[in-house]
Amino acid sequence: MTAIYEKSRANFNLARLRVGKDKFEVVVDAVKAAGYKQNKGIDISDVLSSEKIFSDAQKGLIASEHLIKQVFKTTDPLEVARQIIEKGQVQMTAEYRDEERSKKRKKIIDIIHKNAIDPTTNLPHPPQRIELALEEAKVKIDENRNAEDQVHEIVKKLMPVLPIRFETRQIEVRISPEFAAKSYSVLKTFGKLVSDSWQGDGSMLAVVEMPAGMQEDFFSELNRLTKGNCETRVLGAK
Repeated sequence: MTAIYEKSRANFNLARLRVGKDKFEVVVDAVKAAGYKQNKGIDISDVLSSEKIFSDAQKGLIASEHLIKQVFKTTDPLEVARQIIEKGQVQMTAEYRDEERSKKRKKIIDIIHKNAIDPTTNLPHPPQRIELALEEAKVKIDENRNAEDQVHEIVKKLMPVLPIRFETRQIEVRISPEFAAKSYSVLKTFGKLVSDSWQGDGSMLAVVEMPAGMQEDFFSELNRLTKGNCETRVLGAK
């Protein structure tokens, strides 16, 4: 094992690319490498523990320069490392995977809470109820995929234990003159502003489309901001 890998193996992992029978590896900071693959603006040089290209990093075997040139069309270590990281696989620490799963789980729960309702009550499910349903249905979160990409398949797994339906609603809002102007940003924050118009008395009449799960929070925020001087009406749902 090389000194570079030996010294830093607690904090660094390998990015590996196989091309036919040949293997190419670089030693990377796994967290930064994951961020680099997700286009988070991390410089490739910050990802690497060293600029050496290995055929087997644990054994300290450096890849043939001739073979590197043949496969990657360059011998520039940063460009070769870039291709290995982007096209290959990055080994992640168990701690990193657990942290990513936890973050994705929280985000998935938040998405379901805000966008779905219990069709038996037409109200959003509390986050704790969704959490318990995930455990009951033994749902596994994929730390390598975006939370948004997993939601619909996870909802299908939850349906046997949790009544659930995704729904958007159009809500008409009339806000009294003294609060109309400063309420405008709230309307846009919670959803899509379908229409808005100023009435003769200075009040504002608007229609906002939003996920059904956000309706109660929307009403609470409007009432807080206007001290109850607003009128709301659900126009429809889809």
